[in-house]
Amino acid sequence: MVRFQIPTTNHIFPPEPTNCISNLLSKSHQCLNLLKLCSSTNLSQIHAQIHVYGLQNHAHLLSELVRFCALSPSKNLSYARSLLYNSAASAPISWNMVIRGYASSDTPREALLVFLDMKRRGVRPNKLTFPFLVKACAESFALEEGKQIHVEVVKCGLACDVYVNNNLVHFYGSCKKVLDACKVFDEMGERSVVSWNAVITACVESGWLGDAIGYFVKMMDFEFEPDETTMVVVLSACVKLGNLSLGKWIHSQVIERGIVLNCQLGTALVDMYTKCGAVAYARLVFNTMKERNVWTWSAMILGLAQHGYATEALKLFSTMMKSSLIRPNYVTFLGVLCACSHAGMVDDGYRYFHEMGRVHRIKPMMIHYGAMVDILARAGHLKEAYNFITNMPIEPDPIVWRTLLSACSIHDANDVKEVQDEVRKRLLELEPKRSGNLVIIANMYAEVGMWDKAAWVRRLMKDVGLKKIGGESSIELGGSIRRFYSGDDSHIDLEGTYELLDSLNLHMKMVNFLS
Repeated sequence: MVRFQIPTTNHIFPPEPTNCISNLLSKSHQCLNLLKLCSSTNLSQIHAQIHVYGLQNHAHLLSELVRFCALSPSKNLSYARSLLYNSAASAPISWNMVIRGYASSDTPREALLVFLDMKRRGVRPNKLTFPFLVKACAESFALEEGKQIHVEVVKCGLACDVYVNNNLVHFYGSCKKVLDACKVFDEMGERSVVSWNAVITACVESGWLGDAIGYFVKMMDFEFEPDETTMVVVLSACVKLGNLSLGKWIHSQVIERGIVLNCQLGTALVDMYTKCGAVAYARLVFNTMKERNVWTWSAMILGLAQHGYATEALKLFSTMMKSSLIRPNYVTFLGVLCACSHAGMVDDGYRYFHEMGRVHRIKPMMIHYGAMVDILARAGHLKEAYNFITNMPIEPDPIVWRTLLSACSIHDANDVKEVQDEVRKRLLELEPKRSGNLVIIANMYAEVGMWDKAAWVRRLMKDVGLKKIGGESSIELGGSIRRFYSGDDSHIDLEGTYELLDSLNLHMKMVNFLS
C-alpha cells in the first residue's frame, strides 16, 4: 500500500478517537462533503484524514475519491489510478470512472492499460465499461485493439446493448471501416436516434454519401425523429454532393418537423447554401437566426467572398466587429482575405493579414499565406508575391507555388519571365510527378511559341506514364447530379447533348450577328 504523508498540524477536522459506528458514519459523511468542496490542492489532506479514521476501505468513499480524481475539472488521473491499484477491493464503477477519464484525456490509450489491469485483478467489466473503452479506441484510431474490445463485448454477453453498439458504430466509422460500422448497425436489435446518427456520420465521413442519405430516409421510414445532429450531418453530405435540391429538401424537413434552428443547425444551413451557390438563401437563413456564433458569421462572410460579393463580405465583417461581442477566428479572416482577393484590394489585404496576428493573436496558417499570395498574384504583383513566399516563416506548400505559377500565365508583367522560371523550378522540386504542374508548364511554353519545349514536357509526361486529369463538370437536373468528364463518350444521352450544344452555339452566333 502506498504511504501518504499525514499532516500533523492544520487538520481539516481534528481526530476524535472512538469506536462508535455513528461517529464513523459521521466522519465518512464529512469526508464526502469535503470532497464536494475539494480542489486538487487539498486532495491529499482529505485522503490522509480518510486513512487516519480507518475509512480507506469504505467503498462509497473510495468511489467518490476516484470520481473526483478522474472526472472533476481539476482531475488527476495518475492519482486516481494509484487509488485503484492500492485498494484492497474496488468496485467496477471505480475502474469505469478511471477508464472514462482517460478516454476523454490526451492519452486515451491509457484506458486500455487500465482495462487490462482491471481484468488481471478479477474485476468483471459491465455495460458501462465498454462504451468508454470503445471511445478510447476511436479517439486513438486503435483499430486492432478496438476489434479485441468488440470480442470482449460479445464474451460478456453485451452484444445487444444499444449504448455499447452505438459506440462500436462510431468507432468503426472513425477508423474508416464503414462496412463494419454498417454491419454492427444493421444487426442491432434495438436502436436509438444516436444509433442512426452514428451510422450516417460514419458514411458521410468516409464518402459513402448515397448510403448516408439512404440511412436518413430509412430512419424516417422507421418513424425515428431526426434531431439537430442528424440534420447537420446530412447537410454536410449535401455539401459534398453539391446537391442544392437535396439540401432544400432537408431544410424543408427541419421546418416541417419543428426542429429548433439552433446555432449549430443554422450554421450548417448557411454553409450548405453558400457552398451550393445559393447565397441569397444563405443570407435569408443567416438573417432569421436569433443566435449566431463565430462559425455562423465566418460561413456567411466566406460564402459571400467566394461568390464574388466582396463588398458585402467586408461590410458583414465590419458589422460583426462593431455590433457583437464575437471575436473573429481563422476562418473569418480567410473569408476577409478571399474578399480582398476578388476585389483587388492589395493594401487592405495586407492590413487584415497583419491585424490577424498583431491585434487578434491568430497565427496565420498556410491557407492564409496562400490567400495573401492570391491577392498579390491576381493584382499582377508577381515579384512581390514571390518575395512574400520566400519570406514566409513556414515552408510553403505546393499549392502556394501553384497559385503563383497560374497567375504568371495570365499576366503580362515585365518580371513575369524571371518569376515564372523560379516558381516552376521550386514546384517541380516539390512535386516532380504531378501531371497538373507539367500541363501548366507545357501550356506556358505553347502560349509564348516555344513549341519544342512544350512538346518536350508532353513527351516527358508520356514517357513516365503521367496523364492529364480529365476535366469534370456537373449539372443538377430533376434533383439528381449529372456528371460529365472530358473525353468520356459513354454517356447515355451523348448524342442529344451534342445536338443541344450545337443549337445553343448557333443561337449565340445569331444573337451576336444581329447585335
